[in-house]
Amino acid sequence: MDSALHFEVEARDPQSGARAGRLRLPHGVVETPMFMPVGTQASVKALSQDDLEAIGAQIILGNAYHLYLRPGIEVMEAAGGIHGFMNWKHPVLTDSGGFQIFSLSALNKVTPDGVTFQSHLDGSRHTFTPEKAVDVQISIGADIMMCLDECTEWPAPKERAADSMRGTLAWAQRCKDRWVERGATATQALFGIVQGGVYPDLRRECAEALADMDFPGYAIGGVSVGETKADMEAVTAFTAPWLPENKPRYLMGMGAPEDLLMGIANGIDLFDCVMPTRNARNGSLFTSQGRVNIKNAKYIRDFSPLDPECRCPVCQTYTRAYLSHLYRAGEILALRLNTLHNLFFMLQLSAAARDAIRDGQFPAFRRAFLGIYSEKQMLVEEA
Repeated sequence: MDSALHFEVEARDPQSGARAGRLRLPHGVVETPMFMPVGTQASVKALSQDDLEAIGAQIILGNAYHLYLRPGIEVMEAAGGIHGFMNWKHPVLTDSGGFQIFSLSALNKVTPDGVTFQSHLDGSRHTFTPEKAVDVQISIGADIMMCLDECTEWPAPKERAADSMRGTLAWAQRCKDRWVERGATATQALFGIVQGGVYPDLRRECAEALADMDFPGYAIGGVSVGETKADMEAVTAFTAPWLPENKPRYLMGMGAPEDLLMGIANGIDLFDCVMPTRNARNGSLFTSQGRVNIKNAKYIRDFSPLDPECRCPVCQTYTRAYLSHLYRAGEILALRLNTLHNLFFMLQLSAAARDAIRDGQFPAFRRAFLGIYSEKQMLVEEA
């Protein structure tokens, strides 16, 4: 079977599970570990595609649920897929919509055949079967597609988590069968998603069953849905080793700087989260010295760069005082500059982690970063 994805692990850190690799996809090469900016509706909020290229984004996310509802699959097909529609020349990953349907649980009904949901836009009713989730993503044209899964809520009793996980496995097989039937294996990769709540035996069962299905890549789902940081780390740590060593691993919905480094330490290759862009729009900015709440009054007359160690266009051009003024004045430019900085920070953190892995210094790099970042973060004064 021809493959749209080729993955090679180029370096492993001898002291941790961290690894650096190269992921070749139809629209380009992605160096891993890599943070993926979220462009849910074929747009990373507040930024243009030129902005994303300028800060080094190698792959972005779209969402099948949202694009299916608006602008609609007919429009996406007429545009030649998401790359032509948004004029993005690099790889794209699409989430099947499982998490969005989970988050709108009051509007959906899950059955063994799929999920029926009500549009949050106009109240219309729709059904996603595993087959339709694949069909939609084929029309969107993403380099990487995700299987339809049921994102288990937290907290969930073990029996509930087990039923949900086994339903996800059944859907995964149907997704793969449809992907093969549609002849998309050479043009689009399909990832299976591990579910199972916070239960190690369920996670192992799911990971092993998905590995037997032989997907091009695998994701850990059902994290960052309300559980503690300790639970997130535990789920990642006991799930990742059961995933195939020669396939890319994706930790879904994890995007705080400390979470990125935690995942990398556990052998994860790809990450995404709306947190960096959402925080930016709320005035919470990542820096090498911890988070800065630009709304805080102490920045009104602070004429230093946001982060003296950052090489992004924002830190090289503007002061904290100016960024504070833009935010307080409600200027649209504040959203763009804040987002530009936060995403640059995450992309550069990914790049620095890659370099540390290749140099065999990742644990020391992680300790040094967290020693400053976490300590300062505790001192952040919320406005």
